[in-house]
Amino acid sequence: MTKIAMLTLDCAEVTPVADFWKAALGYEQVAGDGDNYAMLSNASGPALGFGKVEGYQPPGWPNENGSKQFHLDLAADDVDAEAERLVGLGATLAEPQPGETWRVLLDPAGHPFCVTNAASWG
Repeated sequence: MTKIAMLTLDCAEVTPVADFWKAALGYEQVAGDGDNYAMLSNASGPALGFGKVEGYQPPGWPNENGSKQFHLDLAADDVDAEAERLVGLGATLAEPQPGETWRVLLDPAGHPFCVTNAASWG
């Protein structure tokens, strides 16, 4: 059986992005050199990696040309409270917001991600 082992996000600076996601998801940093890469892990899902890319440019929001490629969806019991917590950790609320049932935020490297209602995921 094949499974996703890790999702890796490009960024200009590894440490602030890895620190944000470590705090946001409660993951532990299990590898990295502090400058060029980091890997976060937990016991229940795929690892999350970060790789330094020279000349990195964050995807835009909204992203009409499709260069975003993918984004992470986070399930939370209280969408507004979780969005507020994540902003406190270093995320920014993206504009415009596409609806009332989720919030789009940008991590410190500019990657868009969504916070959605956990009940919607079954």
